[in-house]
Amino acid sequence: MAYTITLPIPHAKQAEFIQCDKPRVIVRAGRRGGKTVGVGNRAVEKFLAGKRVLYAAPTQEQIDRFWVSVCRALTEPIDAGVFYKNETRHIIELPGTEQRIRAKTAWNADTLRGDYADELILDEWQLMDEDAWGVVGAPMLADNNGSAVFIYTPPSLLSRSRSKARDPQHAAKMFKKAVTDPRWGVFTFTSRDNPYISQDAINDLAGDMTALSYRMEILAEDVDQAPGAMWTRDTIERNRVTRQPATLDQVVVGVDPSATSGGDAAGIVTVGMTQRQAYVLSDDTVQGSPQTWALAAVGAYHKHRADCIVAESNNGGEMVGLTIKTIDPSVTVKLVHASRGKATRAEPVAALYEQNRVHHVGNFAGLEDELCLWMPGDASPNRMDAMVWGISKLMLGSQPLVAETRRYA
Repeated sequence: MAYTITLPIPHAKQAEFIQCDKPRVIVRAGRRGGKTVGVGNRAVEKFLAGKRVLYAAPTQEQIDRFWVSVCRALTEPIDAGVFYKNETRHIIELPGTEQRIRAKTAWNADTLRGDYADELILDEWQLMDEDAWGVVGAPMLADNNGSAVFIYTPPSLLSRSRSKARDPQHAAKMFKKAVTDPRWGVFTFTSRDNPYISQDAINDLAGDMTALSYRMEILAEDVDQAPGAMWTRDTIERNRVTRQPATLDQVVVGVDPSATSGGDAAGIVTVGMTQRQAYVLSDDTVQGSPQTWALAAVGAYHKHRADCIVAESNNGGEMVGLTIKTIDPSVTVKLVHASRGKATRAEPVAALYEQNRVHHVGNFAGLEDELCLWMPGDASPNRMDAMVWGISKLMLGSQPLVAETRRYA
């Protein structure tokens, strides 16, 4: 008996990657560009060809969009009992065979474990821990020499803050490398390439976005440096070192606190100084409750034998110092209250970078993204703020960056 399989008609850009038969495929596309619907079509076609398909995305909401798409396409044979569907585990399969579609959440390698596939699809790849592919995903394909599809939208600073990636640029780097590798099919399209969504809606959305976010999330451009940003990749790279000096005159831990566990991450950056040169030693920025970030800040203080913790008090006031003191009463805390805008406070620190007086000891991908991508008006740059407080304390002396200070000895 024949059953009808109803797939959405792909737009031209979707059709290109749906039909690609290369063993590795990477798709870079704008928001609402049709990535998930397109990959739903591809998953159904692979499944009907007898393949075992594993789709993974970071969140349940993203899984749901894919799941609705494949279930709608396979409604008739599912309802007829030809294919078995398990809604709880998000599985559609032909009973008694390895032919299957499964969808699961996978922020990282651990949540992806426990399966294998002929076709592995990693959606919102830019937000996943890199080990989801390199450690777990790639071995899943070994038995049948399977294929892998990576789908992503270049992440804005806001979405990067929710990422599990160690390097927020890892998807962009994979795309760049894939362009020159014949094993890869490489595809890119913008939100405007999707004829099924309103161009007026995109125009309205664009009006609420920064120019940089528009380039990344609508035009699907991999951007690692904002035009006119106060820091450049070249400046940071030029002054990068692999080891810190044997002795440092002073070390401070800069903290940009978060008032709630569900709010922004708390920036925690340790910096040291010797011979009027500053060194960024560690980035221990963390998402969590006040106790969580206070523990991380105190840990950095002891690890680097810091002289004090410099913490912004605008968000939390006196409670910021008291929270840190609750973890360890012996820690020296200096509270600073910002009386000027972030850009104004950051300018003299950026000038020190230009003077080749600030050095990153190793790589700090999250911090460096904020430095090179943040523009006034964007979401709060937590790491940058913490670093600015620390270097201001060490290198800028009595410059009027703050309205008041209190010392917790």
